[in-house]
Amino acid sequence: MSDSNSYTKIYSGNQVSVILLKGLLEDAGIAYIEKNEQNSGVVAGFVGGTQSTIKLSVQEVDKEKAQNIVQQFIAQQQQ
Repeated sequence: MSDSNSYTKIYSGNQVSVILLKGLLEDAGIAYIEKNEQNSGVVAGFVGGTQSTIKLSVQEVDKEKAQNIVQQFIAQQQQ
C-alpha cells in the first residue's frame, strides 16, 4: 500500500536544469522537495561541497504527472 504523503525521487541533475524543471513543476501545481548535495557538503565542512548534483522528489500522488513533465523536459533539452 502506497502512502500518498511519501516522496519519491524523480530527477537529479545540475543546478540550471533543476531550476528550469522546478518552474515547470510549480506551473503544474506539483510540490517538490529539493536536496542539494553541494550545499550539504559545504555545511559538512567540505570546502567545495560535493559534485553539484541536485535531487528533486515529489509526493507519490503527483509522481506520474511529474514523471511526464520530466520526460518532456529531458526530450526538449536533447534537441
